[in-house]
Amino acid sequence: MTRMRTTLAAALLAALAACGGEPATPALPPLPQLQTLTVQATAGPGRAWDGVVEAVRQADLSAQTAGRVTAVVVDVDDRVGAGQVLLRLTAVEQQAGADTARAQLRAAEAAAAEAAANYRRYAALAEGRYVSKSQLDQVRAARDSAVAARDAARAQLAQAGQQTAYTVVRAPFAGVVSARRVEPGESIAPGQPLLSVYAPGALRIEVQVPQSDADAVRKTGRARIVLADGRSVDAAQVVVFPTADPATHSVGVRVTLPDVAPAPAPGSTAKVVFPPTAGEAPPAVDIPVSALVQRGEVSGVYVLAGDRLSLRQLRLGQRSGDRVEVLAGLRRGETIAADPVAAVQALVAQRRAAAGAGDD
Repeated sequence: MTRMRTTLAAALLAALAACGGEPATPALPPLPQLQTLTVQATAGPGRAWDGVVEAVRQADLSAQTAGRVTAVVVDVDDRVGAGQVLLRLTAVEQQAGADTARAQLRAAEAAAAEAAANYRRYAALAEGRYVSKSQLDQVRAARDSAVAARDAARAQLAQAGQQTAYTVVRAPFAGVVSARRVEPGESIAPGQPLLSVYAPGALRIEVQVPQSDADAVRKTGRARIVLADGRSVDAAQVVVFPTADPATHSVGVRVTLPDVAPAPAPGSTAKVVFPPTAGEAPPAVDIPVSALVQRGEVSGVYVLAGDRLSLRQLRLGQRSGDRVEVLAGLRRGETIAADPVAAVQALVAQRRAAAGAGDD
């Protein structure tokens, strides 16, 4: 009996709801044209770290002698060949030093030749016992001393010549000039940066991973690289450093890029994605920062489902350039408004259209 009463009460409530309840949500007018984005994964399955592309062969050329810049033959983005002249310095002091060393060498050679001839004469006299052994030893020592002075003068000339050679800066290898830090007329000191050159083609990325993840990265030996333009390539080589940084407790990983065309520019950012391990959480997604709506400390986006546009709160992660990682609140494949201001205007226009339809 009690069960029958419960069934009748439920049927009565359903009938009342059908007759006098709230009406079904009316269909909304279509939204105005709105620029949207489809939510994509950050970099696919696995754990990702940000890195910077760098050339395997790169050189920062600095001054090895003092002087004044007389000419800078190349500029940024110029291609240069191995041994090509890049920059010239004044060589007055260096040339004077080389001339002095050359004159000292000639004097030392003359002294050495005289000492050698004197020793030969004394050696001939010593055979006839016209000079003592002590005198012969003194002449031999003088000869050896003159020869040593001549060798020292040769070394000084080589050093002075090298200083003169330092006034002409040449490309250490074929490559591209990436930086120019001096202009003609500047006075420079040894060690001052002059130019930077890199060899295009061989590129790599170095990232720091937590030491707890280093063993997994070392075992897999694989990685995927997501470039700034969205291209994704498999790494040609993955090298895990054998030691950890005692300050950050992280381990360096060097990832070599394969040959890609067009090649990314050194200094550009990229993501290095390592394969996931068992039980790893699903990948996060990322969206442009420009699509975010900020209300105090609350962040959100406008999500589009059919003709309905709603504001949804998000939990954000790391920011990388003009994109930000979304940890919670969005799923891959959902559609969001690219411009939150345009989304608000579209909502206002939709509500006005709905109100006008209701008045009619």
